[in-house]
Amino acid sequence: MPVLYTVGLWTVAPAIKLGWRPTIEGAEHIPADGGAIFAGNHLSVADELFLGSAVGRHISFWAKEDYFVGTGLSGLFFRTLMGGLGAIPVHRSGGRAALSAFDAAIPVLQEGGLVAVYPEGTRSPDGRLYRGRTGVARLALAADVPIIPVGMIGTEKVQPIGQALPSLKPGQVTVKFGKPIEVGAWKDAESASTAAREITDTVMMAIQQLTGQEYVSRYAPKRSSGDAEQ
Repeated sequence: MPVLYTVGLWTVAPAIKLGWRPTIEGAEHIPADGGAIFAGNHLSVADELFLGSAVGRHISFWAKEDYFVGTGLSGLFFRTLMGGLGAIPVHRSGGRAALSAFDAAIPVLQEGGLVAVYPEGTRSPDGRLYRGRTGVARLALAADVPIIPVGMIGTEKVQPIGQALPSLKPGQVTVKFGKPIEVGAWKDAESASTAAREITDTVMMAIQQLTGQEYVSRYAPKRSSGDAEQ
């Protein structure tokens, strides 16, 4: 486990549990070992903090390539931080470069690691749950690992879009883990794209059942900056 992530599990995670007192449901679905993908709704930057504090293992999160290539003291800080946390860089230029994050996540999963993916591709602009992009399904099929649906409730209240730091509002956040979705039944599908779409829709339905969000059958509008697309 990366050093900084280990430090965070011993310091930041207990602080979050003590200060914000999040409710955790479905913890029995968190795997004790082996590779898996956590696929959740995305309401706030704080989603990663609360997910990481609820899972006692290292999770590889995605981060913009900018954090890995910056210069000067701030660049050094972010490069060190991202490396210490074991983050996966996402290239924003598209094409083959954008797929490098996907490629980097496969060995992490095959070696028994955990990866977090937000199928909506960006934070919800209005609290609704938008149609999922199929990257989560393609990643699960390529690595042959299950997808664990995650429902975040209340994170947008403690850290709304545009707010730099989370507000201390105990008892506002609930993290729900759903039953793992095994993708083996789709491995031999005649159409890979159809299988990916079916898996993704199954995942989004499971997330919606966990959160109770209104579902929107179109993709969320892309942000000009901020979250990495998956």
